[in-house]
Amino acid sequence: MKTNFVLIDYENVQPEAMAVLEKEHFKVIVFVGANQTKVTFEVASVLQRMGDKAEYIKIAGNGSNALDFHIAFYIGQLAAQEPGAYFHIVSKDTGFDPLIQHLKSRKILACRSKSVIDIPIVKAANSKSPSEKLAVIIGDLQRRGAAKPRTIKTLSSTINSLFQKQLPDQELDSLLNELQKQGVITVTDTKVSYDLPS
Repeated sequence: MKTNFVLIDYENVQPEAMAVLEKEHFKVIVFVGANQTKVTFEVASVLQRMGDKAEYIKIAGNGSNALDFHIAFYIGQLAAQEPGAYFHIVSKDTGFDPLIQHLKSRKILACRSKSVIDIPIVKAANSKSPSEKLAVIIGDLQRRGAAKPRTIKTLSSTINSLFQKQLPDQELDSLLNELQKQGVITVTDTKVSYDLPS
C-alpha cells in the first residue's frame, strides 16, 4: 500500500482520534507554531508510539502564513522522494485548496481534511454500513473532479483501493449496482458517466 503522509496544521487544528493513524501506511508530521508551547497528551502519546513514522516540526518564525509555507515545502520535498505517496493536510484553512489543486494537476495525490477522522482513507476504513460506504465513494468521486474513472473496470478498481482492497466481489458489485440505482453513475457498455450530487 502506498505511503499516506498526514501533515497536521497544529495552529489550526488540535486533532482528536489520532490513534486511527497508527497503521503501517501512515507517516505523520505535526507542524507546531512558533508561539505554541504545548501539544495534547493524546497527540504526544500516539506520535511516541509511532516512533520514526511520526515527527514534530516547530516553526522558527512568525508570519501570517509561516506554517502553511512550511507544509507546502515539506510536501514538495516528500513528493520528490516518494512520487507515489498520498498527502493529507489536516487543517480548516481553505488557503491550502489552491495548493491541493496544483498538486493534483501535477499528478500528486493530495487532499485537505478538517480533522483526522475526515481523511478519506480513515473514513473508508471506519465505514461499516452500505450507506456509509456509498457516501465515502461519492465523496471520493467528487474530489476527483475531471479525473474520475471512465470505465467500469477502473471504477471497480478505484473503489476497491479506497477500501484498502478489503471488499469481497459481491459487496463491490452491490455498491456499483446501488450507485447505478441512485443515478450517480450510468454504465453504457463498459463506459461510465456521472451525475454526482452537488
